[in-house]
Amino acid sequence: MNLFNLSLKFNGFPINEAKNHLKAIQSKNTEELKVYVETKKQEIVTYHLKNNPFYKTFAKNINTKDWNSIPIMTKHDLQQPIQNRLSEGFTEKNVYVNKTSGSSGNPFIFAKDKFCHALTWSIFIDRYRWFNLDFKTSKQARFYGIPLDKKGYYKERFKDKLSNRFRFSVFDLSDEQLEKNIQKFKQTPFDYINGYTSSIVQLAKYLKRKNTVLKSICPSLKACIVTSEMLFEEDKLLLEAQFGVPIINEYGAAELGLIAFQNNENEWLINNEDLFVEILDEQNNILPNGEEGRIVITSLYNKAHPFIRYDLGDIGKLSKNNTSGKLILDKLIGRTNDIVVLPSGKKAAGLTFYYVTKTIIEDSGNVKEFIIEQLELDTFKIIYVSFNILSEEEKTNIETAISKYLEPNLKVIFERKDKLDRSNRGKLKQFKSYL
Repeated sequence: MNLFNLSLKFNGFPINEAKNHLKAIQSKNTEELKVYVETKKQEIVTYHLKNNPFYKTFAKNINTKDWNSIPIMTKHDLQQPIQNRLSEGFTEKNVYVNKTSGSSGNPFIFAKDKFCHALTWSIFIDRYRWFNLDFKTSKQARFYGIPLDKKGYYKERFKDKLSNRFRFSVFDLSDEQLEKNIQKFKQTPFDYINGYTSSIVQLAKYLKRKNTVLKSICPSLKACIVTSEMLFEEDKLLLEAQFGVPIINEYGAAELGLIAFQNNENEWLINNEDLFVEILDEQNNILPNGEEGRIVITSLYNKAHPFIRYDLGDIGKLSKNNTSGKLILDKLIGRTNDIVVLPSGKKAAGLTFYYVTKTIIEDSGNVKEFIIEQLELDTFKIIYVSFNILSEEEKTNIETAISKYLEPNLKVIFERKDKLDRSNRGKLKQFKSYL
């Protein structure tokens, strides 16, 4: 029996009701959808002002008819006991409770009411069907972290077994382990891959060195869904070439659910069924489509816990081609706390620095993966895993690129390691500032 159905059944999540509700939303025309979103925005704000003591205090003296008067909520605002943030009538026993990953450095416990959580699952199910994937029957090759303590480890393995998925290690990316992974694909009729981008890219690089396309040894494979980490265009092309299936970019957050999902036309479609997404500047002004800024999201259905104008901590921009009925996420730039500050005063997203270096460092195929740390205003360390140590010429080329695209006179330290340090969840943080 599939754990997905089992857990929903025994925990009282109204999945059938949620699926029907989603269909009703999707049946609306463009004008009806616009009215629906505005109505839901007003409803959720009014609900929490009436029923949530935390939100009454947080958003006091606002004008509910003026959306811009509603304060921006950050993770810092929510770092207090969960019982202080629940709406009246909700307790930890009758809601879905989970914890954010902490990738932003600010983990916290959050809650969703059961209908809201069921609707989240309904949207995932809907998107996966775009690629003929079924939550109940499709076999998943899972590239996620796993708890290293004995109890947590076996609990996740048991869940994997019941959920028709097999979990591959993201902590061991040696050639020996990657070869074992390939052998598992030869023996198992996987329908799709799902997991952390950086680990899946390493598998693709190994396949390239072996001159092997994954679908040729696992013909059942239909798609690869990457999530939780940035997907660069060059990596996407590599994955498409070495896997032989569509590469789907997923953007989500534990506390909100699915934010954007790539469709068959290669558009990164925003979920506007149960979320309202805004792009704001540093002064909290709404930016026009095409301009990059902070991603701020309102959960339209979560009555147990307010996520209203919630600053997720990410920077991105919406496409200029957006319509009210079809919102496209044009670009996800990175996290707001991953900003490079340079001696000249110039600022850039940390992943910009990483990308500039990436275009040079991976040309030869020598470097398997790398991360960048900012130690001082003018000093950066590149920690890398490679077959051979970087030559002086390669180091000079990297320094030249950094000087050209960012600014001159920056100090770069190179450190070679056997493997990179990942978080306890197995995620790889490509850029980190110690300033």
